[in-house]
Amino acid sequence: MSDFIQGTGDTADVPAQALFVLVGTSRAGNVGAAARAIKTMGFRHLGLVAPRFADVREQPEALAMASGADDVLRQARQGDRLDQVAGDCGLLVALSARVRDFGPPLQGPQWLPELARTAAAQGRRVGFVFGSERYGLDNETVWRCDALLNLPTSAEYGSLNLAQAVQIVAWEWRKAVGAFAHAAPGPAPEAAATHAEVEGLLDHVQQTLLALGYLDPQAPRRLLPRLSRLASRAALTRQEVQILRGICHAALKQARMPGADED
Repeated sequence: MSDFIQGTGDTADVPAQALFVLVGTSRAGNVGAAARAIKTMGFRHLGLVAPRFADVREQPEALAMASGADDVLRQARQGDRLDQVAGDCGLLVALSARVRDFGPPLQGPQWLPELARTAAAQGRRVGFVFGSERYGLDNETVWRCDALLNLPTSAEYGSLNLAQAVQIVAWEWRKAVGAFAHAAPGPAPEAAATHAEVEGLLDHVQQTLLALGYLDPQAPRRLLPRLSRLASRAALTRQEVQILRGICHAALKQARMPGADED
């Protein structure tokens, strides 16, 4: 499949590397409307995490609301967890108006051109993560993301439905990916670590800290989100992840050796 989709009425192709992820969607029509929203902006990649209906891509309401974006709907990724759907993304952006304790920083749409430049320079795929219609995103999902994106609305009435939010982000991202000039060719950057690879590293770090007695298994929640944010800021490469996992492996081996803590 091509990485580009030709827009209607213009001569510029829009890079289609972004993934638009819907988490816990309850209405099939919103899935179809989201497929239509991203296709009109030149994108084709939709992800579905634990939708209410397992067959949502074939639901009549979804097909009707897709209105010609049936191909995007049919090809949507689907899984029970975020890492199953967005594991190849290097940067995940959660859509939320609410800042969480120890969560990623809150940004506005004006930040997207900077994100586009960073993602292009590092070779990282961006995933935009949207919560359910009624409840939004849970804290656990937000902690697994690298940033929070807020769409400013009227203080008197700030109600956006899911498809509207997807449409706005797709439009802003379309502008952002065309808002910078391509840099002159240079040395090929090291392969960036994917979200799944970083998650694997963080799980390995947690095992290591537990084995070393540094992490309290009864109260790990403050430390782990902070480590997740640290990994996000570090923009790790695959080789760096492998090095850190090698260190964890060595530390675990030492911690499990009889008499390893003796002088």
